[in-house]
Amino acid sequence: MTKRQGMKRSGKKAATDRNFVVALSRGLDVLRAFQPNDGLLGNQEIAARTKLPKPTISRLTYTLTKLGYLTPVPRFEKYQLAPSAMALGYAALANLGVRHLSEPYREEVMRATGGAVAVGGRDRHSMIYFGQSRNGLTLGVQLDVGSRIPIATTAMGRAYIWALPAEERAALVRELRDHYGSRWGKMRDGIERSGEMVAKHGFTMSTGDWQNDVAAVGVALKLNDGTGPYAFNCGAPAFRFTEDRLLNDIGPRLVAMVRNIEQALGGMAPQSKKQEIKKSRVGGKIARLAEGIR
Repeated sequence: MTKRQGMKRSGKKAATDRNFVVALSRGLDVLRAFQPNDGLLGNQEIAARTKLPKPTISRLTYTLTKLGYLTPVPRFEKYQLAPSAMALGYAALANLGVRHLSEPYREEVMRATGGAVAVGGRDRHSMIYFGQSRNGLTLGVQLDVGSRIPIATTAMGRAYIWALPAEERAALVRELRDHYGSRWGKMRDGIERSGEMVAKHGFTMSTGDWQNDVAAVGVALKLNDGTGPYAFNCGAPAFRFTEDRLLNDIGPRLVAMVRNIEQALGGMAPQSKKQEIKKSRVGGKIARLAEGIR
């Protein structure tokens, strides 16, 4: 199934939901089209990113301009996000206690490993960073707060997938399958292997799956307050984070960090050794048992 077909199916499903406001959804899609470091976008570029007709985009950008969420730049016939739109993001960040509480933990792991340490949450088929710790040693990782990375091929995204309840995970996997179409097979294999790794080691790995020169581990954060799950990663240029170091040093460090954050936030208690052993025995079967993963 193509990406466009998958979007048509989603749109048809939304249209049958009487509580779903399509116009609002499309307006938010326009705001979502603006990525960090984009600068200005025109109606044609926004239409290409949202897969919406250009006349529809023209009406939406006009309305969002009137509401103060977009600023027009007439000279270039383009738009940029206005302060009102950015205020929504800053308000969301301010309410994410995990971002603030995790900062000293992230800084500690960053100093100990020399890697960039981030925390993120899901944004459709991506994970979006809302906290990032890095220094001069991690210049090869040019991501910051607001950056998006794919769920299917990154350590952070895969950790998030395996932190979801089975039904939610199956639904997300089906979305990803429809979204990526012919590219899904290889991605599915990586997700399956990640499920086995989470069961055995408590973390995921991505070595060149997303970008050839980036290696990272990912660990999910589960809380008891109904929010999340969220996920952390620790990454660096691949020549600095070898697979052996990811497996035996970086991964265990990140697991310990996240478990400490969970306890500080009143989240899930660490598993007993007996539970860990039992989980590792079924690790090889978990990925293939997930509904819809194939």
